[in-house]
Amino acid sequence: MAKWTPKHEAPEPLEGPVVATITGGTILWFVLFLVQVPFYGWFDDRDLTWWVWTCLAGAGLGLIGIWYVRKRDAAIKRHEAARAAGADPEATPGA
Repeated sequence: MAKWTPKHEAPEPLEGPVVATITGGTILWFVLFLVQVPFYGWFDDRDLTWWVWTCLAGAGLGLIGIWYVRKRDAAIKRHEAARAAGADPEATPGA
């Protein structure tokens, strides 16, 4: 069997409003947690409390994600600014 080789170059990755997307998802997880908290007894009676805690974990991980993508976005902007200024972006401290 021959090894598969690509016939064309891979496309550039799509960049969109990453920070807004992660923030929206984090808010959604937290709202779902808040909606489920008043029904905690119902979830507990059916041994489904993991639904409530999964939403809280999603919100917590989303906060980490917001921090990460904001730092990433700032690093990309610094890199582009250094490239536009003609400096070597690899030699820029903090890049």
